[in-house]
Amino acid sequence: MPPKRRSQRPGLLSSTRPPTVKSKHAALSAKATRTLIRSHHQLMKARAQAEAAGDEVRVSSINAQIEAAGGLESYQIASKLGQSGDRGGDSSKILVDWIKPQLNQWKPTFPKLRVLEVGALSTKNVCSRTPALEVTRIDLNSQEPGILKQDFMERPLPSTETERFNIISLSLVLNYVPDPVGRGDMLKRCVQFLTAECPISLPPTLFFVLPVACVDNSRYLTENRLLAILESLGFQLAQSRRTSKLIYQLWNQTGAFSPQSFKKEMVNPGHKRNNFAVVMRES
Repeated sequence: MPPKRRSQRPGLLSSTRPPTVKSKHAALSAKATRTLIRSHHQLMKARAQAEAAGDEVRVSSINAQIEAAGGLESYQIASKLGQSGDRGGDSSKILVDWIKPQLNQWKPTFPKLRVLEVGALSTKNVCSRTPALEVTRIDLNSQEPGILKQDFMERPLPSTETERFNIISLSLVLNYVPDPVGRGDMLKRCVQFLTAECPISLPPTLFFVLPVACVDNSRYLTENRLLAILESLGFQLAQSRRTSKLIYQLWNQTGAFSPQSFKKEMVNPGHKRNNFAVVMRES
């Protein structure tokens, strides 16, 4: 008697939908995931440098390398894996936990707090499931319905308070920006999208997540320098948390917006350190 054939399980996703973390990529190890993310960041940085130098041949070559590695889609898959439960989890849970005392003031008769999630990867995270929050999600390459394909730096500036947000989330977004000036511009732009109009006692809030190496092992950025940069934009550090890989911070805008000049200058010498930097130009 011939052996019984195993029944084939149907695919988790139809061929018309983009892959998610439940695809074959879920087999990536944590080390492979970090390597893919790091490689993508390095290529993006190299491309920005080539573009600034006007080297079109180099830009084309780097674009080919990015595509060969799977492009932005593969980077996002790796990022989703990094946020899975066994690899650190959903960063928005930390945000919601930190503002829970204020959220307890909210009632269903109140307007919801508006949240702008830049670099959104999911419509089902803790932030999205919190009744008091109304989340607008944007990303350079939308992975599912409910996430608008948009570059935050090209999003039209708000003309009314209803187009502004009570909270902006930049979870592993600032480190994706390929050049230091662009990172500074992104932080300044956040201020333009925040509003002080809030139904509860929560000031305009910025939440972000960075690889801890960006502030612990950079020649050009330390946690104290990051503090000085954010304080010049009127922010005050409200919460901070570290893991072995990531740093989470919550900033409240309680002061005046008076950006100062922060150049790319050596603040933490060492030949084994990285070159991550945030450059702030005076407005």
